[in-house]
Amino acid sequence: MDLYFSPLACSMATRVALYEAGAEANYLEVDPPTKKVLSDGSDFRTVNPIGLVPTLRTDDGMVLTENAAILQYVADRFPQAGLGASAGIERTRLHQWLCFIGTELHKGLFIPMLDRKAPQEVKAYALEKNLSRLDYLDNYLKGREFLLDHFSVADAYLVTVINWTMATPPIELAKWPNLKAYHERLRQRPSIAKAIAEEFELYKAELARKKAAA
Repeated sequence: MDLYFSPLACSMATRVALYEAGAEANYLEVDPPTKKVLSDGSDFRTVNPIGLVPTLRTDDGMVLTENAAILQYVADRFPQAGLGASAGIERTRLHQWLCFIGTELHKGLFIPMLDRKAPQEVKAYALEKNLSRLDYLDNYLKGREFLLDHFSVADAYLVTVINWTMATPPIELAKWPNLKAYHERLRQRPSIAKAIAEEFELYKAELARKKAAA
């Protein structure tokens, strides 16, 4: 299968999930400004017209988009890794957390904060409206190791998103000690540590390309 990704973007969650599963995959880096696939210079939008990562091409050629859907596909494709949830309320809880992370944190809080073109008023509004989501998460994680009763694709997504606090100084994790401890603990997990280390090096190369093109 082929995973189209950009360094340290939300697509890193799928890399973590694939590493957890011990799955073989081709990792195809997409340059965010140009939407070019770096390995061959092709236009990524011929694969995903919206031009957003992650995008996954399965072994049978099907193209999947949207982070939550891709993560659940990986969990179902490699059940032995235990990244998903059993049918019933546990699977509903997994859906719940993937939706919460994707809407309340990823899009609601972090996208405005990371958008260099967003006015300060927009960033201030996003903080005021959405920091309560981190309060909720901090309270939920008190005494818990994972979002479910085991490591799942929801944890892979949450760690990826919380990792963005490194680029959003107004969001200081020290204010949420349970979330901070969760993030620090999971960053030590082999699959996550490997993914972060690899993608951080690719991110530095991306920044160098931007600087050279300026």
